[in-house]
Amino acid sequence: MTPFKSRALEYLDAVVRYGSLRRAAAHLEVNPSALSRQLRALEEELDALLLVRSPRLGLTPAGELMLRHYRDRRAAERATLSQLQAMQNLEHGEVHIAVGEGFIADLVSAPLQNFLATYPGLEIEVHMAGLTDAMALVEEGGVDLALLYAPPDDHRLVSHVDRCQPLDLIVPAEHALARATAPLTLAEIGAHSLALIDGQTGMGQLVDMALRMAKLSYRPRMKTNSVSVLKNFVRSGLGVIFMPELSVLEEIHEGSIVAREVDAEVLCQAQARIVSQVERPLTVAAQAFIEHLRYSMPFFSADAPRVLDARMLPLRQR
Repeated sequence: MTPFKSRALEYLDAVVRYGSLRRAAAHLEVNPSALSRQLRALEEELDALLLVRSPRLGLTPAGELMLRHYRDRRAAERATLSQLQAMQNLEHGEVHIAVGEGFIADLVSAPLQNFLATYPGLEIEVHMAGLTDAMALVEEGGVDLALLYAPPDDHRLVSHVDRCQPLDLIVPAEHALARATAPLTLAEIGAHSLALIDGQTGMGQLVDMALRMAKLSYRPRMKTNSVSVLKNFVRSGLGVIFMPELSVLEEIHEGSIVAREVDAEVLCQAQARIVSQVERPLTVAAQAFIEHLRYSMPFFSADAPRVLDARMLPLRQR
């Protein structure tokens, strides 16, 4: 048994997660002074300062050590419980995931419904988050898994599924660029009306990287943090956007828009990944969810249609 006070460590975790003693107390539904007393008592027991309370709240090295201990212990407990649940055929359990807006429609349509129907005793908690926030949630133990688009390599995360989902240029069907037969250069795209998504998303970070490598800059007609707003921009014929083909597959099939390859290696090699924290064991429920998405969610069941077509072309020409 650990000699540390579990309740005090839970409070420490909440203070770091919510950024202040008062917000942590409100979330835990406890009196702020009671929360503060528990933390003080833990510091006295350990004879070590865990929190720097002013001028800005933060963890000391001892606090970081204790928080890591608490989160690792909680993860191990959840994994053990999940193994017991596996013995009961996944009749109980929960999976916490972080998901970007670009994946939501693909996730909620059929994969999530089918998973919940297959395992009626399991619960799914979905956190909407941009790329940066989603990675932080996984690293801090706030979620079991994150569905990420174009994440940078991070030694603290392990990838369970990797699929090539290039970032294409999406254009209205009547647009001049829709007639292009060769990959479009970033320079010629910049001459047209376009909308960009912000840098908190994988798409935004990828475009920024491609422009830096090409020593170019864009002056977009619109910037947004919403995938839905981005889609409406191109649907309305206002201009072009960068987005994976699968995100607009329905509109492509309708004929209202088309996807065009961009002549930028970093965009063509973009990956969609399902990741978890490298040092924390996954629950059985989380493992089952990964396997379900691997076979049922288009973003993770195969590479992008254009990528698959390119691989098949040499075979067709034989």
